[in-house]
Amino acid sequence: MKKRATATVAVVLALVLAACGDQAEGEPVTRTEIGSGVNTAQAANDEVDAPAAPEATPASDPASPCQRVAYKGATLTHCIADPKNHRVSMTLGPKGAYYRSFSALSSARGASAQPVAFAVNGGMFDEAGAPVGYYVENGERRRELNRADGPGNFHMKPNGVFYGTDTAWRVRTTEDFYAKVSDRPRFGTQSGPMLLIDGQMHPEFQEDGPSKMVRNGVGVDPQGRAHFVQSNGGISFGLFAAFFRDVAQTPNALYLDGNVSALWVPAENRMDATVPLGPLIVVEKR
Repeated sequence: MKKRATATVAVVLALVLAACGDQAEGEPVTRTEIGSGVNTAQAANDEVDAPAAPEATPASDPASPCQRVAYKGATLTHCIADPKNHRVSMTLGPKGAYYRSFSALSSARGASAQPVAFAVNGGMFDEAGAPVGYYVENGERRRELNRADGPGNFHMKPNGVFYGTDTAWRVRTTEDFYAKVSDRPRFGTQSGPMLLIDGQMHPEFQEDGPSKMVRNGVGVDPQGRAHFVQSNGGISFGLFAAFFRDVAQTPNALYLDGNVSALWVPAENRMDATVPLGPLIVVEKR
């Protein structure tokens, strides 16, 4: 596990350094906040209708909640949470002393805690690890909805919110959430940009643009299952969104973050060690 964590850190640091160099037009060049997605440039490309996609090819233990898949030359890890079998929650850690890693989260969980199916980093954050947008944990709102304009991926409108109760989860654009959701959810996290809006790609994406980065995101299918997807290498926004549209088949999907993307899957002894994280989405077994 130590060797694997060391290797993972090396890969992530290499990706972060690469993000600071020259990149193709339409991709963020400089991060002003680690994990926040606040950048000096954004994708600004026309949407193109997608061709029919091939079926993703499974490449993992079928007993795991997460499967490695191949899609149009990219490899991704696709995890599915089903409300009949799983419970979704958000966590930052104790106020003023955020977890910032899966290892800290794991160490803090008591013996009576429900088993973790998997966990992912759950939205953009500032240098201290605090969320930059709407954040609700166990019914307590710790950050209000952020509708401001600004630079970077978070502000690439429309952005959105992943939220829910013990048994029902949804992804909405920020403005749709503001207009239609009056009851506070049990959990919620805001990020951006939206990958899909009512089955259509974000209007600023190409189908497969030239710039590739590690990315993770979440969408909810018509059966109410939440699909969490993380690329295992660089992937364009457009191709990433197309996976949610054509394979996960989630009408709405939300980008969570980029090079800091991390995943914990206890059944596979996988615990990604990256730069310090912010909000964490934890999927427990019921």
